[in-house]
Amino acid sequence: MIATKAQEPDPLLELARAARLGDIAAKVAARERLSLDDGLRLYRSPDLHVVGALANFARERMHGDLAYFNVNQHVNYTNLCNKLCRFCAFQRLPGQAGAYLMTPDEVAAKIRAQLPEPVTEVHMVAGVWPKIPYEYYLQILRAVKAVRPAIHIKAFTMVELDQIAKVAKKPIEVVLDELKAAGLGSVPGGGAEVFSERVRQQTYHLKISGDEWLDIARKVHSAGLRSNCTMLHGHIETIEERVDHLDRLRRLQDETHGFQTYIPLSFHPENSEMSDVAGPTALDELREIAVGRLMLDNIAHIKAYWILMDIPIAQLALSYGADDVDGTVVEEKIYHEAGATTPQGVSRDDLVQWIRDAGRIPVERDTLYNVIWSGEALESAAT
Repeated sequence: MIATKAQEPDPLLELARAARLGDIAAKVAARERLSLDDGLRLYRSPDLHVVGALANFARERMHGDLAYFNVNQHVNYTNLCNKLCRFCAFQRLPGQAGAYLMTPDEVAAKIRAQLPEPVTEVHMVAGVWPKIPYEYYLQILRAVKAVRPAIHIKAFTMVELDQIAKVAKKPIEVVLDELKAAGLGSVPGGGAEVFSERVRQQTYHLKISGDEWLDIARKVHSAGLRSNCTMLHGHIETIEERVDHLDRLRRLQDETHGFQTYIPLSFHPENSEMSDVAGPTALDELREIAVGRLMLDNIAHIKAYWILMDIPIAQLALSYGADDVDGTVVEEKIYHEAGATTPQGVSRDDLVQWIRDAGRIPVERDTLYNVIWSGEALESAAT
């Protein structure tokens, strides 16, 4: 049984009491913030579907039956990277098979190829290579805008921004202003991994720390840019480290109000140095969605990133706390290099149908969650 927006929380409270989560359910119903201990109990609870029902109650209280998507495309402009993260199958060094760095003209060609489609966002993330000059980043932003002036550019993780500022030899505040002037509209949430220093030292020790990631996010928000946030789960992290990660995101959001969406990223072990790690199951993915929704009470949206999940699991996640499924994507390389078997991209019509099949009302949004089209009126007319 899953509580719906039309129900009082009492039936759900009974389910939660039976699962020994009654006090947490009461907090959720009263809009009280969950503690770190509450988060640990949600991770440890054997009653995943009750955890999911609580998350669904919170999700429907915020968004009703609406489920968001956008018409977007991904451009992974280089796989050159010197961070050597053990969990990454995308990175290459110069001269390695498959290594590439797109020119600004090649980036523009990717955008031009999609001009017949109603794309509203380009998502640009890539590897980190210190020999790429600062001007390059400005050039690829301008190249995108030259082809499609109205498009919203969501680009450069906090890790990339750290490198861009270093190569520019300018304060990151100045760099952000210059990137904005060239066309940057918002920032994705990748590169956070897990904020635990223990995990960083064992899996991505050359990348910025959790504190540094959060500080750059703070500066991004201060520059007037919204961003997403993420956590990479299902490798060597503990549930204590996951809860700490969520709490640190929550505390920064209290301060800046700059995070739009939280996206749990499922670790894909194939083709990486950590291929011996099993990776998360579908049930693990649903639990991450649900715990994220319950702990991150101040972040509006939780995304079930279909690229990383089997599509039916992403659909099910819309009843476990998620209210967004990302977008059409067109071409994604980072997770497919790591063994993702989902399509490289889907059509707008497919996304609309997936959402309807999951029992939700599809809403096409732009990057900043302004509504472009809603199936709500159509659903109302049908009933």
